[in-house]
Amino acid sequence: MSKNNGEIMNEYKLGSIVIMKKPHPCGTNEWEIIRIGADIKIKCVKCGRCVMIPRIDFNKKLKKVITY
Repeated sequence: MSKNNGEIMNEYKLGSIVIMKKPHPCGTNEWEIIRIGADIKIKCVKCGRCVMIPRIDFNKKLKKVITY
């Protein structure tokens, strides 16, 4: 992670695998980023469910980026 004017900028891109703080009901907390914009669309690695989250909320709920 890099800092920009006191704000933490997460280094993720399209296709990155990320770990979220809370697990999905299917049992995993690994997600693949499939769309980036004002909202970020992520897909569960285990069951394939897609969720769209506002970027601000996504950055708060993000725990770790596994692959860039």
